Amino acid sequence: MLPQQSRVLIVDDEPPLRKALRASLTAAGFTAEEARTGDEAVAVAKQHPFDLVLLDINMPGLTGFEACRRIRTLAPRTGIVMVTVRDAEDDKVRALESGADDYITKPFRLRELIARLKAVLRRTQFDDSAQAVLQAGNLEIDLERRLLRRAGKQVHLSPKEFDLLAYLMRNLDAPVTHVKLLRAVWGPEYGNELEYLRSYVKMLRKKIEDDPARPEYILTEPWVGYRFCNPSDPDSPPRISDN
Repeated sequence: MLPQQSRVLIVDDEPPLRKALRASLTAAGFTAEEARTGDEAVAVAKQHPFDLVLLDINMPGLTGFEACRRIRTLAPRTGIVMVTVRDAEDDKVRALESGADDYITKPFRLRELIARLKAVLRRTQFDDSAQAVLQAGNLEIDLERRLLRRAGKQVHLSPKEFDLLAYLMRNLDAPVTHVKLLRAVWGPEYGNELEYLRSYVKMLRKKIEDDPARPEYILTEPWVGYRFCNPSDPDSPPRISDN
């Protein structure tokens, strides 16, 4: 279920698409408003609070990236989902670096869009920083005692494996870039060691996945990074990749 009066601002320069999205999201339980440009979106965000912003990247005038940065400054807790073009992988990384919480690629299905919006709402409206234990599927991670259990049995992790898994689980359903993961887990001097990160992800998958070749928890976001999902959560967004 959606929190009451979850407000979403739809930002796109195509009137038919804006109206179609507004009708669909309203039917799904959102309160939806529209903005035609990035400048208009920033102006509206200054006047009214929104729970979510659905922001197209390619617009005339103020770019979606710059609009995202300005909205993020104005409203740090507002969830922002950017609409990218399929195969434009650099845009996905730039969207996240601009402050977006997630992205969705055109063409997309309404079910996928709603799942992404709901996942962002869960992350932005509920603070889990005080949680000592996180659960997903048959995994249970104790952050204070630095323990991982899989189906009730303790799994040995190296310190960096634990830190990597804990960071991913804290960012459930969120795409996390390679650079952000490396700097968060290994330190600010890291950022380009992609093979190093891939090796750790491969080791983690062997320890937590039923079939490491077809992961259900740690999913690859091609050219971007990784996304941790809860396979037992029916509201979790559809998979982007199984690799």
